[in-house]
Amino acid sequence: MRYEDFHRRSIVERDAFWAEQARLVDWEQTPQVICDYSRPPFARWFADGTTNLCHNAVDRHLPERSAQPALIYVSTETGEERTYTFADLHREVQSMAAILQALGVVKGDRVLIYMPMVPQAVFAMLACARIGAIHSVVFGGFASVSLASRIDDARPKVVVSADAGSRGGKVVPYKPLLDEAVRLSQHKPEKVLLVDRGLAAMELVPGRDVLYAELRQAHGQAEVPCVWVEATHPSYILYTSGTTGRPKGVQRDTGGYAVALAASMKYIFCGQAGETYFCTSDIGWVVGHSYIVYGPLIAGMATILYEGLPIRPDAGIWWSLVEKYKVTAMFSAPTAIRVLKKHDPAFLTKYDLSSLRALFLAGEPLDEPTARWIADGLGKPVVDNYWQTETGWPILTIANGVEPRQGRYGSPGVPMCGYDVKLLHESTGEELTGPNQKGVIAIDGPLPPGCMQTVWGDDERFVKTYWSNFPGRMAYSTFDWGVRDDDGYYFILGRTDDVINVAGHRLGTREIEESIASHPLVAEVAVVGVADSLKGQVAMAFAVARDAASVATPELQLRLEGEIMKRVDEQLGAVARPARVRFVTVLPKTRSGKLLRRAIQAVCEGRDPGDLTTIEDPSALDQIRSLMQDSVQPG
Repeated sequence: MRYEDFHRRSIVERDAFWAEQARLVDWEQTPQVICDYSRPPFARWFADGTTNLCHNAVDRHLPERSAQPALIYVSTETGEERTYTFADLHREVQSMAAILQALGVVKGDRVLIYMPMVPQAVFAMLACARIGAIHSVVFGGFASVSLASRIDDARPKVVVSADAGSRGGKVVPYKPLLDEAVRLSQHKPEKVLLVDRGLAAMELVPGRDVLYAELRQAHGQAEVPCVWVEATHPSYILYTSGTTGRPKGVQRDTGGYAVALAASMKYIFCGQAGETYFCTSDIGWVVGHSYIVYGPLIAGMATILYEGLPIRPDAGIWWSLVEKYKVTAMFSAPTAIRVLKKHDPAFLTKYDLSSLRALFLAGEPLDEPTARWIADGLGKPVVDNYWQTETGWPILTIANGVEPRQGRYGSPGVPMCGYDVKLLHESTGEELTGPNQKGVIAIDGPLPPGCMQTVWGDDERFVKTYWSNFPGRMAYSTFDWGVRDDDGYYFILGRTDDVINVAGHRLGTREIEESIASHPLVAEVAVVGVADSLKGQVAMAFAVARDAASVATPELQLRLEGEIMKRVDEQLGAVARPARVRFVTVLPKTRSGKLLRRAIQAVCEGRDPGDLTTIEDPSALDQIRSLMQDSVQPG
């Protein structure tokens, strides 16, 4: 089938198309109402159907593959490695479900999960889905103030946590952070369930804190049936990264999410039951929800849960796991690949990667040099994909499961089924239909299954934030600039709020970053707009050199800066030339690998960078601050 026909049918014959996709999952009551869009922009998918996410991820596989690996846990932090079959996973999830029920959790209650990458975190997520509770996973190690705000917003009955996590061999105690968060929050959870890994001492709060190991012993053989819930019943709340002020909780449904993930595993990731999927993200992020936990398991695949760094014990650890567990599909982030670029490329060919069909990358724009480096090094196709916490699965990519086709470097691809993607003029809302016209990437409603239902507890905020950005037109804004070429491939140019206005010229930071990153001596780069009294804004670039020796002296830095400036001039024109290119050893990123461009901009302008609880390396901003202070000239 031609992919264009497949996609067109998902839009123009929406109900018939999605009724077919609904057969990819099990239903207790098969839906007859496929999409209730009577109250735009709120879409109620499979509204009269009933199902259960845990049943679809675990129970339905038991008759045929109970002895097959389901969850493969690998921690290079603690040296642990364990495989759980579907039967094992079924047992552990029922036990965790019984524990939550014993702590008073019922359908509709919230359970906040503040955990490292350990199996019990996955058990807790699936157990919540099993009994109809709503989980809210908060990235492990999140600071107390941020955690408290999420406790107040989700109002969980129970918090599931651990004594500590570990990163790069360094123990990160969670319990003190959680205790402080509960102290700060207005809402007080009734119980805190704690997994003691033996990494850090814990003081238990009498009457509130309970140990998982003790309750696991009491409920180890419990049988807890799945609670069939309405397809529109919330499955989870996930707070978007980088939010300021009151948290913005993305609320996901159950039935639509199950169908969307099943369809994406079939058409995008080409996953087959019995194979192994390896996603290197964290369960604290949407990629971890969709493609560590639910997506692969719904497809009947084994999924790897990895705790550790991509370069520890060495830069071959991921590829060794691909060989050992015969991984067929792998999902990571461009930032992780750029980290590997700094290490010996021999690691890419050290292991047998014959099982691997493709490497999928998402989370931030994928520049062409990085994509070529990893594709050539592995000898495997690299599939870019673009999506958001809000959508839960890819908006733009290549659906090789429908029609094999080549991707294009620099482009995540074309719209996936159900996404009616448009390019809209930022101020008029007019649709831009010609090739290579820059506009805001938007989606006409209804959003397809699996996308956010609303902002948790705030329908008005959902409408105002996402659906009220274009005059006279209700369309979902991604807040990303993009262009589309003659063949319908989209190219992401950066956030609408990352646009630099230099003397009246509007420039996307992504375009400048692409140009700078094409220099062979540049490993990574971030470009931000900095206020300038003459030009309004100027572009400021911060680059990490591939070889520290190339920027070891001020003279070498100036020479490389000049080469980069010349390259930008040639590729984009003098107007896009950054005011300066500064060299740093590391760029400030979240632990999920996203560049903190707004924080960089704030430091450059002498402002408070705001909440930095998710920053991977705080010294990165200190480097930028020092460079900017050194550049201030008296008078």
